[in-house]
Amino acid sequence: MSKLVSFPTSLPSNPIPNDTNAAEVVASFVSRLVNLESQDFKNDAVWRDTFALTGTSRTFYTSSTITAAWHETTKRSQAGSFIVDDKRTRTIRSPFGPNWIQARFSFETDAVPQTICTGLITLVLTADSEWRIWTLRTILEQLKGQPNVDVLASVNGTAKLTNGQIEECLFDCIVIGGGQAGLSQGGRLKALGISYVVLDKYQEVGDNWKLRYGSARLHTSREYSHLPFERTFGPKYQEWLTKDDLAEGFRQWTAKYDINIWARTTVLFGSWDSNQKKWTLRIKREGEDEQSITSSFIVLAGGAGGQIPKMPEFSDRQKFEGLVLHSVEYKDASDWEGKRGVVVGTANTGHDVADDMVAAGLSSVTMIQRGRTYILPAEYYKKTADVFYNATVPTEVGDRESLTQPMAIVDLLSQRTLHSMVDAERQRFDNLEAAGFKLDRYGSIMHHLYNRMGGHYIDVGTSAKISKRLIKIKTSTPISYTKAGILFDDGTELDADVIVFATGFEGNMRYLVRDIFGEKIAEEMGDFWGLDEEGEIKGAWKGTGHPAMWYHGGTIGQQRFYSRFIALQIKAKMMGMPLVVYDKTP
Repeated sequence: MSKLVSFPTSLPSNPIPNDTNAAEVVASFVSRLVNLESQDFKNDAVWRDTFALTGTSRTFYTSSTITAAWHETTKRSQAGSFIVDDKRTRTIRSPFGPNWIQARFSFETDAVPQTICTGLITLVLTADSEWRIWTLRTILEQLKGQPNVDVLASVNGTAKLTNGQIEECLFDCIVIGGGQAGLSQGGRLKALGISYVVLDKYQEVGDNWKLRYGSARLHTSREYSHLPFERTFGPKYQEWLTKDDLAEGFRQWTAKYDINIWARTTVLFGSWDSNQKKWTLRIKREGEDEQSITSSFIVLAGGAGGQIPKMPEFSDRQKFEGLVLHSVEYKDASDWEGKRGVVVGTANTGHDVADDMVAAGLSSVTMIQRGRTYILPAEYYKKTADVFYNATVPTEVGDRESLTQPMAIVDLLSQRTLHSMVDAERQRFDNLEAAGFKLDRYGSIMHHLYNRMGGHYIDVGTSAKISKRLIKIKTSTPISYTKAGILFDDGTELDADVIVFATGFEGNMRYLVRDIFGEKIAEEMGDFWGLDEEGEIKGAWKGTGHPAMWYHGGTIGQQRFYSRFIALQIKAKMMGMPLVVYDKTP
């Protein structure tokens, strides 16, 4: 059972005989797709629909619920023309246990709006030697008769970076935020012929990464990190992209596709006219006079980690004679040689800062750990990610294989795989614990990404320095500052010259809505992030409480992939044929 929530599903346990003809097994199910019945499914099967049949993102569990929802949604959408792609049918035998047959299929819907869709089906052998559907996935690909949301022609380096709209003040859609999420969204909107502008507060494209601390880099693989339409980061780039790599790639991509982005733009406030069905934003561009721009739709592209720093407050701050800063203010540790450094927090950024301090020659480096931390070695992560994201698999194929899987299934598969790797290298983790580090040895990366929005560390080398005692660990709870450092609840005191709080950011974009549009709109939009009762991410990429606003963020791959679904929803609304949302749970 998944640790995320108690989802009623499991991994298959029966092996598939070596002489099984996968194509024949799949062929026996093709004709049934139009009218699937309960007996076609494993009892604890899962169906995840990504905007194809439900008009939103939904996950259904158990054979009876799936069958009822499938009948209702395929009937109302007039789904048909189911065709299996024989070339992509294959048998998967995981070295960690589960076996299944996977096939990809396509289909169309003839209701309004007419769409082109794809799907993935997995079949497993049950205890009574019958083939049953384990997982079913359906994905909206295109709106019939409209441009391809996945294709955008480049301008061969002649871009003006304005899309020819320097003086425009009326758009179909305004995107707030110019990082990976906002750029991806702008590209998808342009591909569908939707007039748009991306507003970014930074001076230059890519500054959202370039201005971070010196050692900042992605802790996910290069092939996972591309922007839409191309492989943005080719083999000339290193595996773990630095902040400068990302800034360079963002700038080059923006010029190549002539993305209409207004840099150095501050959004002051906004309002919604329910009669005119229009947004009005008051903005300030490049330090000039204020101006107003309007649109029918808004996308809040806040990205992955949020904008508002979280910083615990301890009493007697005025007593401490050293330096205190949040990681958002941190650049590097080069000026602190010989000093005593303390880092509060043991997730990715905390480890990066502590590593910097060791490299800069501080006399002591101590991390304050407030709770158990899940450590995922980078090589473990890469081994699992490389299955979907590598130099031979097109990114769009990897996205559909990886990012449409039901969350509970991803959690179960990743735990089975990653925990087996941990067991094969126990001494590595024993050494960390011996150094005083409170380790969540058998954690769930899915829980940290989608429930906590962080709090873990993808180990790119700092854990070994903790094991070697180059970085000390303090697990007591800080209660106040002292003249020389920090006092803890057990009565001990830690001397420090500099304290860096690597304690994260507020990731709920609801607060951004409140700041710009007011409490009423924020209340309508609701929360962003965390999993709902189905295992879907709250508020992300789909219609929520307001008919003309979307949240866009997530992991770097999700920002690339799910931007297509926001653009398709907006295009359908502009056509006067919005996607019809199925909100029942039979």
